[in-house]
Amino acid sequence: MKLAILSCGPRSYSTRRFKEAALQRGNEVRVLDTLKFAIDLQRGIPDLYYRQKELSDYDAVLPRIGASITYYGTAVVRQFQEMDVFCANTAHGILNSRDKLRSLQILSRHHIGIPRTTFVRDKKDVLPAIDRVGGAPVIIKLIEGTQGIGVLLAESVKAAESIIELLQSQKQNVLVQKFVAESKGKDIRAFVVGDRVVAAMRRVAQGQEFRSNVHRGGVAEAVELSPDYEQTAVRAAQIMGLRVAGVDMLESKDGPQIMEVNSSPGLEGIETCTQLDIAGAVVDYIAAQVDFPEIDIRQRLTVSKGYGVSEIYIPEGSNFVGMTISDTKLRGQDINVLTLYRGAKVIPNPRADRELEANDKLLCFGKLDSMRSMVPDRERRRRSPELKDLAEETASGLEPDSEDLET
Repeated sequence: MKLAILSCGPRSYSTRRFKEAALQRGNEVRVLDTLKFAIDLQRGIPDLYYRQKELSDYDAVLPRIGASITYYGTAVVRQFQEMDVFCANTAHGILNSRDKLRSLQILSRHHIGIPRTTFVRDKKDVLPAIDRVGGAPVIIKLIEGTQGIGVLLAESVKAAESIIELLQSQKQNVLVQKFVAESKGKDIRAFVVGDRVVAAMRRVAQGQEFRSNVHRGGVAEAVELSPDYEQTAVRAAQIMGLRVAGVDMLESKDGPQIMEVNSSPGLEGIETCTQLDIAGAVVDYIAAQVDFPEIDIRQRLTVSKGYGVSEIYIPEGSNFVGMTISDTKLRGQDINVLTLYRGAKVIPNPRADRELEANDKLLCFGKLDSMRSMVPDRERRRRSPELKDLAEETASGLEPDSEDLET
């Protein structure tokens, strides 16, 4: 495999480890400075130049895009995608995760725990917003802060008002977030690769510092995650459209609460405390995708007219409740069940003898007319916005966004 690592920091720990892991496995690898590319566009031939020379062919790209170059970095990644080069993280996924407001908006429509959060601009809305998240103390975050920078704890409503007013006067967009007191200055970082968590650590803040980031002096320790935390981390990464991600979670009394999904997670802290070869796991995953690529189901939408992806919701009182998937006779109607969503659980390729419960959701591929006929009239009128968007995009021949397929 010929691998390109996009990085402006060739001497950083993470970049060096990824290169080392790739070389150890017999791959050809180069670290390419993201800012040294030129993007050429002409009809039918997307192309890239690197340091004024036409770029040679690569099998895969591992993007390490810093927050300060998000726009240009994602443009380069997008160009690789248009050239049919496998990208460990897509431009779409990186953009989703980089904006804290957008990432929480995407996650909020799924059954995943997130701290209650509000976004306001008008000064008159600040006090009601603080009340809605549970009152002081509250966390105030810059929308595009990283490594704990731009994260503030306001102990009182008055302090929160003053901080928000100051930040807004500097043209900064801020989020007001519930302070999860029981986390006690701790959080979990789960390193997700593909559909599994390859390593996890608990970060603990030191002294009076409430931020647990290692860059803020936090101490890290290896931790074994419960299935609930593992499933939440993997699903959050998938919803964001990321294959390689660092998922930060708070340990609340209500279970895992997603704080952030990072598209360029650092390796130093988590490899040091877990003593695991995480860089190697990432390289192995990329190599497997190059050798045996997954089929993007969205591509199937344009293969056969009248076929597509949709979601079947099973409400209370449905005839399907108590039936097995086999008993529903869906396959006989040319409908294949791809994934079963049950609360926070994601069950891919569910067995035919799996018994269905009320409030289950089935992600299916098959005849759209058959699936449409199964939606009750009342449910059809009240269908969720993401399913409405998916249907409209399918009908118009457009490719849906990744998060629409991962509800």
